[in-house]
Amino acid sequence: MKLSIAIVNRDQKALLKQALSALVHACKTIDYELIIVDNASTDGSLEMVENEFPKAYFISNHSSVSIAKTNNQALKACTGDYILLVSPATKCGKDSLEKMIGFMDEHKNAGGLSVRMISPQGHFIPESIHGLSSIWAAFFKLIGFAKNLVKTRLYDKLRKDWVEEFQITEIDIISGACMFLRRSALAEIGLFDERFVQHGYDIDLSYRLRLAGYRNFYFPKTYFFKYEDQPADKFSWNRVKYFYGAMLIFALKYLLRLPEIKVHGRPQIYPAAYDVKG
Repeated sequence: MKLSIAIVNRDQKALLKQALSALVHACKTIDYELIIVDNASTDGSLEMVENEFPKAYFISNHSSVSIAKTNNQALKACTGDYILLVSPATKCGKDSLEKMIGFMDEHKNAGGLSVRMISPQGHFIPESIHGLSSIWAAFFKLIGFAKNLVKTRLYDKLRKDWVEEFQITEIDIISGACMFLRRSALAEIGLFDERFVQHGYDIDLSYRLRLAGYRNFYFPKTYFFKYEDQPADKFSWNRVKYFYGAMLIFALKYLLRLPEIKVHGRPQIYPAAYDVKG
């Protein structure tokens, strides 16, 4: 199996159908499998997939669980050499997957890549290159971690040697909306850290790929359209807790490097292992 396509969906039936149609069309010459994890949707997503994409492997969660956990559910089911973990709110180009596979085949030390993403209006989405929102970038500057992201445009944005929209370049962080990953690299570093419930899990995984010696790339020789996800309440308690909580977890994990604390008969307080079975 060359490619596993993994999608996590929750109540995005229309976008999911559009994304799957484009992906299936792009896989006409590729040996692939399609894995969908549905996170307790109530909009008929399951019925749509069963009727229109009967060959897809469907995992249905009866209650909503974290994004990191559902992504891991999808990844554990993948058997391809490469894994495309992609949002339902995207639409790939007709030859996107062939080009991405070709690049990864040529670059054996590549752990993963992200592609050029554009809005439905045709505007380039800058997060395609650095994979970070402005808030995360500011956070990394504030805590002094930005010096570890030497291939990410966090400082000196007007430097003339920074890559532009159409240039292939090595990056630190792969965009979570479209992560094209080498499965053997995941077998080495492990899956998503589920302590990052809704945010930061993609940043953490990308950074662990680099720590393991793999290279991450921005690959603009193809494109994905990126549509608006379901609107989130920016001021809800869960949003604040999980968004800023992810930053705290990241800082504790990589700056303080807390030791493992083991107490006989009790679970480990700060587990640090990333073992992958199988």
